[in-house]
Amino acid sequence: MLQEILIAGFGGQGVLSTGQLLAYAGMIENKQVAWIPSYGPEMRGGTANCGITISDEPISSPLVTEPTTLIVMNRPSLDKFEKAVVPGGLILVNSSLVDQKVQRQDVQVLEIPANQIAEELGNARVANNVILGVLIELTGIVSLEAVVESLKKVLPARRHNLIPVNQQALEKGIQLAKEYKSKQ
Repeated sequence: MLQEILIAGFGGQGVLSTGQLLAYAGMIENKQVAWIPSYGPEMRGGTANCGITISDEPISSPLVTEPTTLIVMNRPSLDKFEKAVVPGGLILVNSSLVDQKVQRQDVQVLEIPANQIAEELGNARVANNVILGVLIELTGIVSLEAVVESLKKVLPARRHNLIPVNQQALEKGIQLAKEYKSKQ
């Protein structure tokens, strides 16, 4: 199983940390992993994206040029990367911030009001993990347990108090994906 994931949004939306969580979770589960971040010169508000490849086999190239999954946290990211997803791929859209529909008919699309859900959980900064929860439930790429364990590596020690709300966000995303699958 080879999964190539592209995560894109503004800096400060957890794009790079979501990629790190997937990479660490893949390593915990003894999978082959590649993670490549890309971001503009701005600290917050600039563009950010990262490519993550997770596979049971050796990875020939760490570059994600034809993602099987695209996570878009903002509209410019949808505009820029929608066409890159392979036919039959998956596009997860943060519908709280993306006011445009995916134009392609040859991909699976799921719109998730990630920011709204994160605010309901009490921390707007966990929107990325709502979508990550959806991803892990729909694809089985890594387990929830491995992602939760990875939070200890990705979050600095002074932020470990945020692990419970991040786990709630992941679980909420998993619940949304299960509801989506039951309607299919």
